[in-house]
Amino acid sequence: MLTLVQGLTCRWMEPTAQQDEPAHNAAVAVCAERPPLPLLHRLLAARGITSDDEIDRFLHPKLSHLREPSLLPNIDTAVRRLADAVRARERIVIYGDYDVDGITASAILHHILRCADPDADVHTYVPHRLDEGYGLNSEAVEKLAADGAKLIVTVDCGINAVEPAARARELGVDLIITDHHAPPDAPAELPVATAIVHPGLADSEQPFADLCGAAVAYKLAWRFATTWCGGERVTKPFREMLLDLLALAALATIADVVPLVDENRTIAHFGLRQAGQTRLIGLRALLSATDLAGSPIDAQKAGFVLGPRLNACGRMGHAGEAVELLTTNDESRAREIATSLNRLNRKRQETERAIFARAVDMAQQAGMTDEHSRIIVLTHEAWHPGVVGIVCSRMVDRFGLPTVLLGQAGDICTGSARSIDGFSIRRAVASCAEHLITYGGHDMAAGLRCAADRFEALARDLSDYAREHVPDELMTPQLRIDCDATLAELDQETVRSIEAMAPFGRGNPPAHIRLRDLIVVSRPESLGREGKHLSLRVRQEDSERVVRLVGWNYGHHLSAFAPGARFSAVVKPKINCWNSRTTVEPELLDAAGLP
Repeated sequence: MLTLVQGLTCRWMEPTAQQDEPAHNAAVAVCAERPPLPLLHRLLAARGITSDDEIDRFLHPKLSHLREPSLLPNIDTAVRRLADAVRARERIVIYGDYDVDGITASAILHHILRCADPDADVHTYVPHRLDEGYGLNSEAVEKLAADGAKLIVTVDCGINAVEPAARARELGVDLIITDHHAPPDAPAELPVATAIVHPGLADSEQPFADLCGAAVAYKLAWRFATTWCGGERVTKPFREMLLDLLALAALATIADVVPLVDENRTIAHFGLRQAGQTRLIGLRALLSATDLAGSPIDAQKAGFVLGPRLNACGRMGHAGEAVELLTTNDESRAREIATSLNRLNRKRQETERAIFARAVDMAQQAGMTDEHSRIIVLTHEAWHPGVVGIVCSRMVDRFGLPTVLLGQAGDICTGSARSIDGFSIRRAVASCAEHLITYGGHDMAAGLRCAADRFEALARDLSDYAREHVPDELMTPQLRIDCDATLAELDQETVRSIEAMAPFGRGNPPAHIRLRDLIVVSRPESLGREGKHLSLRVRQEDSERVVRLVGWNYGHHLSAFAPGARFSAVVKPKINCWNSRTTVEPELLDAAGLP
C-alpha cells in the first residue's frame, strides 16, 4: 500500500490500496479518470466493478444470482440422510454455535425440516459459552446419544471436531457437519462424518467460499426443499419458508462480518428486505421489542440492534433461548423471550461499560498506551469472559493497539483478543502456545485460555512479539479513499444513487470520497451537549455552493478550521432530513493540509 498523506487522524491510502488482485489493475486506471464517468461509476470502478454487466448485477441483485446449492460438496448425501431421518421419525439434533451465525443457522434447519413434517423429531442444542466452550464436544455427543439422537447436524461449527466425530461414530450416531470456518490443511485430518458440507473444502465446486454458517445452512435447506418436493419447483409452504429463512441468513451475514460481495450481497439485499415483513413469529417479536416493527431493516439495524440482542443471550445467559425465540410458534413465549433479550442486552452494555472503564485505567496505569507500546494485555477477576471480546474491540478503537483481555475465574483466565490491520493476532497468540490451555481464531480476532499462574509470562511474550511485528506505520489507522470528487457532484440525486451500493460492510465499505481545495467559509460550530462534534461550512475555489460537513467526535479539532483555512477532506456522502428539509451533508472522516 502507498501512503498518500497524513491526515489529522489517519493515513490516507490511494484508491489502489484496496486493489488486491491483478484483475483490478484496469479498474484502477478507470477510477483515476475524471468525468464523463459519473461519480457512482467511479466509485464502482474503485471496487473493480467496471463492465455494464458487473454494474447492473451489483446495483440490481436478483435471487437468481444465488448459485445452485448442489455446488457444495456432499450436500446431496446430507440431504438424503436428513430426508430419511424425517421420514423415519428419527431424533435429529441440530448442534449450533452460540453466536448470531450459529443461532440463525440452527433456526433455518429447524424450520425447513418442520416444513417437511410438522411432527418431525427435531431438536436443537447450543453449548454453553463458558461451561462447554466453542464447537462440538464429546460430552455433549454422549448426552445427545443417551437421549436418543440418531442424527446430529452441526451448523457453524464441527470442521475440526475430530474426536467428537469419532465418539459419535462409536455411539452409532450419524453426523453431518456444515461449517464455514477454516478446514484442516490435509483432507485426512477432517472429521469422519456421513457428510461434510463446507464451501472451502478442496473438492468444493462452489466458486464463492466466503459464506457464513447460516448461508451454508440455507443452501442445505434449499436443497432439502427441492429434493423433498421432487424438483426445482417447490410447494408454496416451502417457497414462503425459504423466503422467510433468507432473513435469518441475512442477519448472520451482517453479524458475522463476511464480505458483502457476490452471493453474500444477494443474501443481505433480499434477506434484509424480507426481515421487515417476516412471517416468523420470533423475529416479529424481536422487531417489536426493539421498536423496529413496520420499518425497513438495513445493515445498520441488523448489525447494531438485532444482532447484539441475539448475541447477548449467549454472552450473558444461554444462547438456547435465542434459538427458541427464532423457532417457536407461540407468540406469548416469543414476546417473553424478546423482552428477556432486551434485558440481557442492557446488562451486557452495563457490564461492557464497566470493563472498558477499568481496562482503560489499568492500561494507562501500566504504561501500555504510551508511544512505545505495541499491545495491551490485561486480566481481572471481575471481567465477564463473554463480554471481553467486545471491550477488546473498543480498546482497539480507542488506542489503535492490539488488545488481549482475559477474565479470571479461580485458576483459569479466559478471554479474547482483537487486532489492527496488518498484525495477525492469531499468529501472536500461537507464538505463545506454551502458556495456553486452548486458543484459536484468525488474523483479526482470537480466543484463548491459560492458567492464571502463566498469565504474566503470556503477557510478557505477547509484548515481545508485538514489539517485533508491529512497525510504526501500523500505529496510525488507515483511511481508504475510493476516488476524488467535487462538491458540485454531490447533489441529492447522486448521493441517493450512491446509497444503491448498500448494504455496506466488509468487502463493500461505505463510499469514501476525497474533496480537494476546500475553503472554510464561516466560523466552525461545535455540536452535542459536550461539544464533541463539529459542524463546518465549506466551498471550493471555483464555486459559490456552500456545503455543511459534520464531523462526529471531531470537536477537539475545532480550532484547526479557522475561517479561510484551506484543506482537503475525506468524506462519506450523506443525505440529512430535518424539519421537512432535505440537504446533502457529507460526514467528515478526516482532513489534511491545514495550517
